[in-house]
Amino acid sequence: MRAVKSVVPTHTVLEGGGFKVRRPAAMGMLMSPFLLLDEMGPVDYGPGEAVGAPWHPHRGFETVTYLMHGEMEHEDSAGNKGKLTPGDVQWMTAGKGIIHSELPTEKMMQEGGLMHGFQIWVNLPAKDKMMAPRYQDIMASESPIAQSDGVWARVVAGECLGVESSIDTVIPITYVHVKMEKGADLLKDFEVDLNAMLYVFKGEIKVEGKKLKDGSLALLTNGSQVVINATKDSEFLILAGPEINEPIARYGPFVMNTREEIMQAIEDYRNGILA
Repeated sequence: MRAVKSVVPTHTVLEGGGFKVRRPAAMGMLMSPFLLLDEMGPVDYGPGEAVGAPWHPHRGFETVTYLMHGEMEHEDSAGNKGKLTPGDVQWMTAGKGIIHSELPTEKMMQEGGLMHGFQIWVNLPAKDKMMAPRYQDIMASESPIAQSDGVWARVVAGECLGVESSIDTVIPITYVHVKMEKGADLLKDFEVDLNAMLYVFKGEIKVEGKKLKDGSLALLTNGSQVVINATKDSEFLILAGPEINEPIARYGPFVMNTREEIMQAIEDYRNGILA
């Protein structure tokens, strides 16, 4: 059985055009293969107040945006456009490079409302960092849901309660949004060699006697299973993926393996040949 190895607290920062995010205070190698975990909001915007992330580049990793409340629209340098509404997922593999924007929809700007979701960055192995960019947009109606007594789970990637996601990931990733009623239990299977973690953003859960409260990221020990008990009505993410035991060179929106590769990415961006 997996247990809690360590608990990482979160802090609140402003990103993009000034939107509030809550993120774990320790990132990078500690959370491999996840480079970043941002909880966007929750924030209740008035008319004209909503903000997003205007045009910006990426290279060398993947961004996964999952929206629970609100609306956002995205556009990129390859001419792709789309809209995210509650329950939708956008899995963007930046690969060798893409420039894109993520902004509130016109409706969100005019009417305001609650915005709440997640953006997670997934590292790519060196051999895949310069792959061709791609998008996978999964509407809420296409995102599989697993349920058992007192447990609801949206399987963004990987498997939970026998339900599997159809999303194609470069490396094996588990990404599950779970809601549990007080007193409910969840047994989650894992591949033994995957790093696994839980991010709690509502209520309180317990793993092997260790309580995890709202705003806690728990890194788990190795093992093939974890038992999660809800001591309150709770919501959390289950994340898992393989250790990428490679150097990380990081500068803003670029994540490569060497400083030279970062300098090349900056030069390519400045010369207009990133994407």
